[in-house]
Amino acid sequence: MKPKQIFKVETLLMGNRFEISAISNDKNWATIRINAAIDEIKRIEKLLTTFNDESETNLINTYAGIEPVKVSEETFNLIERSIRISDITQGAFDITYGSIDKSLWNFDTKMKSLPDAVTAKKMVRLINYKNIILDRKNSTVFLKEKGMRIGFGGIGKGYAAEMAKKVMKEMGVESGVVNASGDLTTWGLQPNGSEWTIGIANPNLPDKVFSLMKITGLAVATSGNYEKFIMIDGKKYSHTINPKTGLPVTGIKSVTIITKNAEIADAMATPVTIMGVKQGLNMINQIKDIEAIIIDDNNKMYTSKNIRLT
Repeated sequence: MKPKQIFKVETLLMGNRFEISAISNDKNWATIRINAAIDEIKRIEKLLTTFNDESETNLINTYAGIEPVKVSEETFNLIERSIRISDITQGAFDITYGSIDKSLWNFDTKMKSLPDAVTAKKMVRLINYKNIILDRKNSTVFLKEKGMRIGFGGIGKGYAAEMAKKVMKEMGVESGVVNASGDLTTWGLQPNGSEWTIGIANPNLPDKVFSLMKITGLAVATSGNYEKFIMIDGKKYSHTINPKTGLPVTGIKSVTIITKNAEIADAMATPVTIMGVKQGLNMINQIKDIEAIIIDDNNKMYTSKNIRLT
């Protein structure tokens, strides 16, 4: 029998680079299962995208302030879970962030000054997850105000990674990794019998690793300002916008969340960035089975209570 090895496929999905790996001694067997995972991610992308007029997300946005929209149980449940995360994070996570006017923040090189605080605040007035009205009996979603928009940019990748893993496990893949552009979920062991290990990126040198962590059976997501940011008067501003103020977050270079579910990891990385070191860690320390590593603008590292780094 051939020795087991890692079979890997890289592809662009949901506007991000996905890398899907399966352990097997048969390339054809592994490829069939990886392709099934890719099909599952494409299905979810079709459901959640805002680039297709017929998607459930776009229909919800089109009828904002007009009437409730009937959606699939899957979309309904994802929105319901998103609202729960908004409650836990005191609104730092909010899928109605899609309401923010793109003209406020474009994060290109032409942007030379911040919008004033009053303008920014005015433009985020439609961001309020409490104005998403769910009706489970009829499976409908209603956005209370015209102009409101939802988007799954903060949770969709993690959800897709988790669902792709589910498909592969159901097809008999005992070990693998689904990496959604840094949001990843792992299960089983490597071909040599060792656990999957992740390198936590150095935010100053994203290609360099400053710490290693065993992550078999866990999911990891990182939110950092080292990939998308602007410099104004010598100060770095993250592409992460605080939904309460409309202004960009400063003070934190990266947040890495480690938990058992990729959807949760994806959804919690940005709120911790918005809440800041003290408040963010305080929240994480109160939730079971979730950990965080934070690096601030001065390169100081903070970790939640139960982190073990090597």
